[in-house]
Amino acid sequence: MPSIATPSLRRSPPWYAQRWPWLLMLGPILVIVAGSFTAWLAYTRQDAMVVDDYYKRGKAINQDLRRDRVASAMLLSFDARYDPAAGVLRGQITSFGKPLTAPFHLGLAHSTLPEKDLAIEVVPDAAGQFKVALPLLERARWQVTVEGGQRDWRLASAWQWPAQQSVRIDADAALAP
Repeated sequence: MPSIATPSLRRSPPWYAQRWPWLLMLGPILVIVAGSFTAWLAYTRQDAMVVDDYYKRGKAINQDLRRDRVASAMLLSFDARYDPAAGVLRGQITSFGKPLTAPFHLGLAHSTLPEKDLAIEVVPDAAGQFKVALPLLERARWQVTVEGGQRDWRLASAWQWPAQQSVRIDADAALAP
């Protein structure tokens, strides 16, 4: 009678001592952690990009275009350079190539954080030069708005700080009447 060989039974370690179950569970666990973190961010952060009254904002766009046309008719040019070591923004504003000495409003809007926005009243000297103290600006894309003292004209542009050390905004000649 032939003998039947029985396979040897090796004792295998328990499931939690092997790496494959843990590797397979890693994906779902990471999804749960990332989803919880995303839910926490959504719950604790304010959505600053939403505007309450879209209709009013739409009507205001026409007002802004009119102010852009006035700036073009005046051939306005704004040139400024930020010195982070001194915390100073220096520059000049001209109209028809001559210095503009009237006070104006300068607005720096942070691309995502409204609490970082700055609104500054600027009074240039007789040569159209100005110097304004600014806090240290964050690395961001800033929206720069320059408006007349009576808000009758406007220049606007984006400024990528610190990639761009200075900002220059020229009125669009195509908008001139």
